[in-house]
Amino acid sequence: MNYQAAIFDMDGLLLDTERVCMRIFKEACEVQNLPFHEDVYLSIIGRNAAGIEGIFREAYGDDLDRLHNEWRTRYNAVVQHQPIPVKEGVVELLEWLKEQGLPVAVATSTAKEVATKKLALAGLSQYIDSLTTGCEVSNGKPDPEIYLLAASRLNVEPTLCLAFEDSNNGVRSSVAANMISYQIPDLVEPCQEVRQLGHSIVPSLHQVLAELKAQS
Repeated sequence: MNYQAAIFDMDGLLLDTERVCMRIFKEACEVQNLPFHEDVYLSIIGRNAAGIEGIFREAYGDDLDRLHNEWRTRYNAVVQHQPIPVKEGVVELLEWLKEQGLPVAVATSTAKEVATKKLALAGLSQYIDSLTTGCEVSNGKPDPEIYLLAASRLNVEPTLCLAFEDSNNGVRSSVAANMISYQIPDLVEPCQEVRQLGHSIVPSLHQVLAELKAQS
């Protein structure tokens, strides 16, 4: 094996969060009598809080504060009390990585407290050796900083890390960190620019596991 660790994005990759989050955002728009800009929403997937703020501020202007409060209240009521469904193939892949003795990290743009809660409610905490979050870096995805920090916490060179992402912003981050990157698209298909990055694009984590087993 030419890798020594695995680093996972969380929302849309480990957890089927993105559909839940978008539904709640759309509800918040309706309650606040504001338009739901689907293209704008999809463009923020994979970004940290600062990146999301800038994009939404441009789209919603002074209305963003009340919209964000409505969205956050509704979102927290769900994700901090109810388990988000785990994506297909996640547990099988995590179990196999543990059997191989490989450390596993999560590198997510989500804030640490919320990410910790989500992983615990979903029953995935037992598999995670290290958690790195968007509030711990100066530059969020697509910058590679979060992946480089996650690798350093595992004490593994970035080039020896597997990275798993669903979003275009996320895979730009892992590829820029020189990791062996897999993209499993969720709500957004890879754009042409991203397809040219040279990473692996596969439909499910089941296929990822089959490929890794074949290589081992």
